Amino acid sequence: MAHTLVQNYIHVVFSTKDRRKTIPKESEQRLWGYIVGICKKEGIFVREIGGMKDHIHLLIELPPTIALSDAILTIKGSSSKWMGQKFQWQRGFGAFSVSASNINAVIRYIRNQEAHHKKMNFDEEFLAMLKKHGVKFDPKYVFG
Repeated sequence: MAHTLVQNYIHVVFSTKDRRKTIPKESEQRLWGYIVGICKKEGIFVREIGGMKDHIHLLIELPPTIALSDAILTIKGSSSKWMGQKFQWQRGFGAFSVSASNINAVIRYIRNQEAHHKKMNFDEEFLAMLKKHGVKFDPKYVFG
């Protein structure tokens, strides 16, 4: 793609199926590393990755040649298989564009998930993110 210049930072969030706490603490770093490897193979740069037992946050730079939904489908499908038969991600995801001036704030946010979740659970966090970013939603369909 000659002369195509893109800066596409996206904060992606998705949970485990039914928000079950199925990501063991001792497996987190290996799972995050595996996901970074998937992204690298697809040409997606991971600026930050982290999460909790029931969800994940990624700050990625998405190239112009890959649709966001295709990228997430690949990430979720490959990592789910890697985790094993009993592990599944939820069907949907949240994705929020990030300006270059907010990159460091999002990185800090992802790195501080453990402290953050002492104050609120994933459902509360996700609804707050939707509201903060002005995403219109029907609450009965957010977690369905």
